[in-house]
Amino acid sequence: MEEDKIRLQKYLANSGVASRRKCEELIIEGKISVNGEIVQELGTKINPTVDKVEYCGKEINSSERLVYILLNKPIGYVTTTKDQFDRDTVLNLVKVKERVVPVGRLDMYTSGALILTNDGDFVYKITHPKHEVTKTYTVTLKDIIELEAVEKLRQGVEIENYVTRPAKVKILKTDVEKNISRLEITIHEGKNRQVRKMCEAIGSKVLALHRSKIGDIGVKDLKLGNWRYLKDYEVENLLNFSNR
Repeated sequence: MEEDKIRLQKYLANSGVASRRKCEELIIEGKISVNGEIVQELGTKINPTVDKVEYCGKEINSSERLVYILLNKPIGYVTTTKDQFDRDTVLNLVKVKERVVPVGRLDMYTSGALILTNDGDFVYKITHPKHEVTKTYTVTLKDIIELEAVEKLRQGVEIENYVTRPAKVKILKTDVEKNISRLEITIHEGKNRQVRKMCEAIGSKVLALHRSKIGDIGVKDLKLGNWRYLKDYEVENLLNFSNR
């Protein structure tokens, strides 16, 4: 029956294949088949209890339990499920039977909080700009930051023809002898390498970057390279973040 059917990309995302947007790309690229036939139409609907869906020849099983994992990512790991240059990925650290994907990204040289899950709807909701889930970073800069520069970060700076939204910025430490400053920066957006580019826009070089929190969830009590399952209330808080 028609009411038993759902869009193919939603089924793939719910099964933990990737985010819904990425699943749409996989369909267009011809990597998904339904009942042995490759489909490339985004309007395709399937009945999960009847139809056999495969990704690159491997059957998709939507009966996996949904898991939500918080990882304190060390430097040196890429935030992908598979790397074309054969570099270590975050999945080398998080070994679970479920097929999880990262929620958003941290670049290879940034450490800190990263969530992985097999819940495609969760990925879509958390990464969508309208939900405004905050990300908090600790940034070490190679200079003594001026208050004027801090104010620029707070108001928004231009990076690649885009003006960032207002950020919360706090000076944590300055060390004149070592000529370094340490800031805490909280943003709502998730542009590629955004915090690094924001600091470059005010003429500062980033020496170290660590994401300490996603929303209210921090990694202070989690050693680098370790992970834990999120509690139900933590997942709920992230999903409801924009309603605060």
